[in-house]
Amino acid sequence: MRAVGIPLPLEGVRIIDLTGVWAGSFSTVILADLGAEVLKAENQYVWQPLTRAGRARPSSEEAKSYIPSMSYPGDEPGDRPWNYCSLFVGMFRNKRSFTVDLRRPEGLDVLARIVSQCDAVIENSAVGTMEKLGISYQWLREQRDDIIFVRASGYGLTGEYSDARTLGAHLEAVMGHQVLRGYEGNEPSTNSAIFSADYVSGTQIAFAVLLALWHRNNTGKGQFIELAQSENAAGMFAQAYLDYALNGEVQEALGNRSIYAIDGVAPCGVYPCLPKGDTSEGGDRWIAITVSNNEEWASLRAVIGDPEWALDPILATAAGRAANQEILDARLAEWTSQNEEEELFHKLQKSGIAAAPVLPSWRVPSNPHVQARGLYEICELVDDVGEYSYPSPVYRLPASDSSIRRPPVAFGQDNEYVYRELLEISDEDYDRLVAEGHIATEFDKSIP
Repeated sequence: MRAVGIPLPLEGVRIIDLTGVWAGSFSTVILADLGAEVLKAENQYVWQPLTRAGRARPSSEEAKSYIPSMSYPGDEPGDRPWNYCSLFVGMFRNKRSFTVDLRRPEGLDVLARIVSQCDAVIENSAVGTMEKLGISYQWLREQRDDIIFVRASGYGLTGEYSDARTLGAHLEAVMGHQVLRGYEGNEPSTNSAIFSADYVSGTQIAFAVLLALWHRNNTGKGQFIELAQSENAAGMFAQAYLDYALNGEVQEALGNRSIYAIDGVAPCGVYPCLPKGDTSEGGDRWIAITVSNNEEWASLRAVIGDPEWALDPILATAAGRAANQEILDARLAEWTSQNEEEELFHKLQKSGIAAAPVLPSWRVPSNPHVQARGLYEICELVDDVGEYSYPSPVYRLPASDSSIRRPPVAFGQDNEYVYRELLEISDEDYDRLVAEGHIATEFDKSIP
């Protein structure tokens, strides 16, 4: 329960969310979790790809074929699919949604009036989108002089790549991450679709807003912040850039091995355990094991039973283990494949060795550690779709309510709040804006 009189850190801060997909949506959910009032501006005539769903109105048959990250409750899209897609619900807790068509002058006037009551505006569209709408830092400052404006395009606002349209897959390929994060000898095209650059960028966008708010509190001045997601993502593999710049070495994919193997972090990998069914049904079991120094290597040997191969003197040194990782991986796999993952996990942890089961997504919510930490919370979706578990805020603030205060927001759910309370428009003007298409709770029928 929330402590009486203890506000969340960003209570009283209002942010306009013009973002989309993952990087932008993740940044604003972090800020919303910290107490900011995030107003997501949406347009019934414009579909933001991969923000609320893959498509606005998929058929039931189509919905059943979607991957888990784009699925619907019961694999049924429902009456308003954009409010239930798993792609959306994990990113839109604690937010508000209002609709307006920013492509029209009156829509821009509405935004201007809201900006005058806001602290920050965040966008991560392709370069040129804001320009076409007439939204610039200068225009925003005309509405509120100390406004904070964050623009987080893929490759920055200037330069030869600035006009390139990009999603996480393209950005990580250009930056070289797809080459570095695969398995040794495999083509990058075989990698799974994990776009970590989105989450890294989202975190940095939120951090930039926090710093800008701190700066404004101390100076009274707002800020214009440009965050190129590609430059931000480069921090994930700085060691590869530095290795090439300083040593002329071109790093390659290491699979699950550590970049610090030569310093003693070896063996490091994911190893098979006793299966509990067919791999096609998720019955295979795996465990991650990392040895960080000679002492841990000695502990691992003891757990294994000090087999003859592990007593080879060359493996007693960091350099020796780094040079013989293929042998180590093969021998460890022989041993782990004869053990049950949970039993082995506890045995290794008890001996001071970093180890954990590799959990498929469907096993994560029931994991005791996940449950003990409250990483998921039950919320009820709109339209009586039902109650489901959603990722909880990443922060734990014991003196405040850092839980999910509002379930994933429905499209246009807060139109009444924004137009009637914030803007104080008349009933006549409200009805007119509905008739003109600015105010809506469903996407237009022209959106497939």
